Amino acid sequence: MLYRRRSMRLFILMVALTFLVSCQAEKSQPGSVASDTMETLVSTEWLSQHLNDPDLVVLDCSVLMEPDSGGGMRAVSGRAQYEEGHIPSAGFADLTSDLCDVDSPLGFALPTPEQFCAAMGKLGVGDDSRVVLYDALNSVWAARVWWMLRWVGFDRAALLDGGFKAWTAEERELSTEMPDRQTRKLTPHLRPALVADRDEVFAAISDDAVSLIDAMPEQHYRGEMVMYGRPGHIPTARNISVMALNEESGRFRSQDTLAALFTGDRKARFITYCGGGIAASSNAFIMVRLGFEDVAVYMGSLQEWAADPENPLVVDEP
Repeated sequence: MLYRRRSMRLFILMVALTFLVSCQAEKSQPGSVASDTMETLVSTEWLSQHLNDPDLVVLDCSVLMEPDSGGGMRAVSGRAQYEEGHIPSAGFADLTSDLCDVDSPLGFALPTPEQFCAAMGKLGVGDDSRVVLYDALNSVWAARVWWMLRWVGFDRAALLDGGFKAWTAEERELSTEMPDRQTRKLTPHLRPALVADRDEVFAAISDDAVSLIDAMPEQHYRGEMVMYGRPGHIPTARNISVMALNEESGRFRSQDTLAALFTGDRKARFITYCGGGIAASSNAFIMVRLGFEDVAVYMGSLQEWAADPENPLVVDEP
């Protein structure tokens, strides 16, 4: 019964996350920002030991879900929670404003590479920095920032395994001090193949060389629930729900467990999607760690796809 209650809480969180957006490990390229990389996933112990490293920038990427007056959910910046207590030295990366295109009709739309790099530079991220990202919800928001950093050619970034939940569960130190970091220069070296658009996804439906992965909850994938006006999933897509990636602690499951979920030719092209490119970024992060070499995130995802009746969706037969 306890397991069922925990599973239901996680499902509710995921539904809230995906409802909100309804209202390649990349190939190396010449000119990448850093020839030196760091581990893509670090432990709370590692971070505790390296917090004072002068080149390390820690960023809280949390976005919170709150009920709205219409009975749905809305996304709000996690800044207020951050100000109440965060990992010492951490700055705040705001996906609801500074790190998105606020003028787009789509939620969490990509800013231009130049806008993104400028925003990260104000947070103290420069060409020679190392970055650790975390959030308060199973690293999905942190993974989105991680993917955008890869998109602009920056490889020295990691997620904190277990995020804020794991840090506080271990009763590690928190701070209310706001870091005063010098603005740095982050130079974009764009990798456009890391982001897919509607046309590429549409073409992938009839292209056996490209695989689509739906990161939504299984019930949504099958068409048993509707968050975007029309039920179902993009034709040919298989479902690997972001809810399957984490343990109860918030840490990612073992590499062997995750490898059993993400099968296929690691050199082939894969495109992940969800509601608005958030959960899909978490799937893409895992695929990079598993050695997939050509992964993209469809940033528009179902909030864009389902809005156009010309874009097909299919429902699983009972």
